[in-house]
Amino acid sequence: MRYTTLGHSDLEVSAVCLGTMTFGQQNSEAEAHAQLDYARERGINFIDTAELYPAPPRPETCHRTESIVGNWLRQQRREDVVLATKVTGGGRGIDWIRGGELAFDRQNIRTAVEASLNRLQTDYIDLYQLHWPERNTPMFGEYRFDPIRERPFTPVRETLEVMGELVEEGKIRHLGLSNEWPWGVMQFLLAARDHGLPRVVSIQNAYNLIHRTYETALLEFAYREGLSLLAYSPLAFGLLSAKYLQDPTARGRVTLFDGFAQRYLKPNMEPAVAAYAELAQRHGMTPAQFALAFVYSRWFAGAAIIGATSITQLQENIDAYDLELPPEAEAELEQIHLRFFNPAP
Repeated sequence: MRYTTLGHSDLEVSAVCLGTMTFGQQNSEAEAHAQLDYARERGINFIDTAELYPAPPRPETCHRTESIVGNWLRQQRREDVVLATKVTGGGRGIDWIRGGELAFDRQNIRTAVEASLNRLQTDYIDLYQLHWPERNTPMFGEYRFDPIRERPFTPVRETLEVMGELVEEGKIRHLGLSNEWPWGVMQFLLAARDHGLPRVVSIQNAYNLIHRTYETALLEFAYREGLSLLAYSPLAFGLLSAKYLQDPTARGRVTLFDGFAQRYLKPNMEPAVAAYAELAQRHGMTPAQFALAFVYSRWFAGAAIIGATSITQLQENIDAYDLELPPEAEAELEQIHLRFFNPAP
């Protein structure tokens, strides 16, 4: 397992991060703890969760994932684990978290941090991320900004000021963004520079073979500013395994949760997946292995966030880290990318 420094931070994280959004819904606590133990055995020290999880979000399961992770974490040497979690942002129609008060202001962030620390049974969070922007932005597979939907949002400086207080108090170590766009990243970097406030170190955005928007929207920006990409959804909710091409009713998140995968269900998605699957097979890999090897091998990915519902799946996902894409496969996948350019933006 390779380890890398996350952005301009002192966090040394494994290149593979274990995502946990199935814990408490698709996975029991015992299954979740088995996954966490196995990930640690394989050298993974980076765990990502959120106050919102498990996903898709529901009132009856909300916060369950953090509690499951916390019960496991208290049995570990805390310094051996790099723990990331997220505070839920506004604009998502979720009224069962803090009564729907989801602004990134001082009161809400403090309330959220204290609750997460309690559920996670720890004194500090290594990476605290803003889970979707509070302001009006394209969300859930939308790709076009709509000014008609404008709404008030907390000034970035206020958000960073409370984050700075929490860093000084030792409750969080570093700050990250999630599902963010260039304007938002710029605002956080400028506010940090102009007011001596904590600087974000990472951006957790979706990134995979059929969703490479990050490359055109944020790659140069992140490179020049020293921000690490935490690439989530490397298999596009399992679509890139090609299992739904063979059986549209196959069991998985796409079929279990109505509307959950809407960001990927676009007109050119199926032919793109079929083309990548055929390319994978020609190079002796399964479609899932090929899709994971692609994300793992990107020079700009600080870590790839994987998820699984079984130890077998988790083992396969981690094993793919050792696979290399030959140069001819790289050239061929770029041709497919140009033919089906970001079919699921």
